[in-house]
Formats: sequence, C-alpha cells, structure tokens
Amino acid sequence: MAKPFDPETAENFEDMEKQFAVKAVEHLMTYWAILEKVKGSQLRLTKMDDEIYESFMKEFPEFDPAGTINEDEMKSKAGKEKWRKWVNQFEKKIEDYNFGTIVRTRADVEYDQDTTIFGVRMQFYAVEIARNRAGLNDWIYERSQKASK
Repeated sequence: MAKPFDPETAENFEDMEKQFAVKAVEHLMTYWAILEKVKGSQLRLTKMDDEIYESFMKEFPEFDPAGTINEDEMKSKAGKEKWRKWVNQFEKKIEDYNFGTIVRTRADVEYDQDTTIFGVRMQFYAVEIARNRAGLNDWIYERSQKASK
C-alpha cells in the first residue's frame, strides 16, 4: 500500500516540473490570444465569475486591480494561509482550481519573466476577473485591433 502523498516532503522531479511549466505557458498564451480577440471587460473566464469576484473582493478588499501584486506579501506565511483558505473553497466547484499557472503582477504589462509570478489557477481567476471588470485588460484588444489594420 502506498504512503499518503505529503507535498512538504515530496521530491522535485525535473520532468514533472517541465510539464507543469509547459501547461502554464499554454494557459497564458491561450488567455492572451483571447484578450486580443475580445475585450477583457466583455469576457467571462468561468461560469462562476460573479461568485469568484464577490468572494475575492470580500476576502481581499485591499486588492487594487490597477496595482502591482506584491509577491513577497502573497507568498509570506500569512499570505499563503489566507490564499489557501480562499482557494480551497473552490475545490469541488472549479476544475484544476489549484493547478499551477502564471499571473501577471500588473494589468498594464505583457507576460514577461520580470512581470509574472507563479500562482494557482484560482489566484489567476481572481486577479484577472477583477482586472477585466475594471476594464484594465481592454488595451490588449485595442492594440491588437490597431496592429491588424
């Protein structure tokens, strides 16, 4: 019988990490391509956008969609615990809710090694839904439309 999986003592397997990285990059490329075709302010990322947004803003009222995400704060012991508690409420509601993904630290920048952090899918949804509702991702669509003319 196999022992229960303990992520705290698990080894890092290079191939597994590469596969996660590939999936995360595919996710960001797909999202960016969608934002080039549809204004973020008109986009729904999930069937539960309203619930995610309301819950996120209630739990993280200090979040400013136009601001910069502070990775150190987010990944501090207190930050991790607060995020974990919030994310876990979606365990049975959102597929791949805790799958690793890449989150832009600011809404006014593209994905780049200096402007992104590694997070989980629910963090991505929370941040991007808030940015989309504030119209902060519309510039991507507008720039794409100008470039295609």
